[in-house]
Amino acid sequence: MRVVVADDAVLIRAGLVRLLEEFGCEVVAAVGSGEDLVRAVVELRPDVSVVDVRMPPSFTDEGLRAAVEVRQKVPGTPVLILSQYVEVSYADDLLADARGAVGYLLKDRVVDVEEFMEGLRRVAGGGTVFDPQVVSQLMVRRRRDDPLASLTPREREVLGLMAEGRSNPAISRQLVVTEGAVEKHVRGIFQKLGLYAEDTDQHRRVLAVLAYLRS
Repeated sequence: MRVVVADDAVLIRAGLVRLLEEFGCEVVAAVGSGEDLVRAVVELRPDVSVVDVRMPPSFTDEGLRAAVEVRQKVPGTPVLILSQYVEVSYADDLLADARGAVGYLLKDRVVDVEEFMEGLRRVAGGGTVFDPQVVSQLMVRRRRDDPLASLTPREREVLGLMAEGRSNPAISRQLVVTEGAVEKHVRGIFQKLGLYAEDTDQHRRVLAVLAYLRS
């Protein structure tokens, strides 16, 4: 897996590079600014980019803005935001692309390296992964015209766990229900959101999660 790392903190950047290489990844570029991120992705076309939110010059949301620009220049390119902060100003723009392959994890809450690598692989493969705290902050911006209004409380709960990157077996264990019950809820979610069977289950799952996060 070819990876671009973008973080202005030299020690964190070096640590990420070493970690990724230990897990067999090829780090094709390690940069410290949003401009350099865009340039590296356009030139090198990595399998996934790991991007911090706050980078020079203003240290506010340059990483998110650069990630949005990257997705505009290289449509569908996978991006995993890895930050200490929940910044929602450009998160909606990042999620507006229904092709998925996006994630947002908080550094302080990533305590398991294997879990981080699993999330990175999921994003690189076109899926989504979001920290529950990020999901909570994004849900604060719920739109008045809620596309999820028709979902039952249990379906919303299942969809929330899907947004965290949980598989159906993991959701069944979390909710203490059978996998069959989870599959029934997932089918109901797809139907109510107008996601029909001609699409692959993975594609519908991504679209459902994006609808949840944007609502």
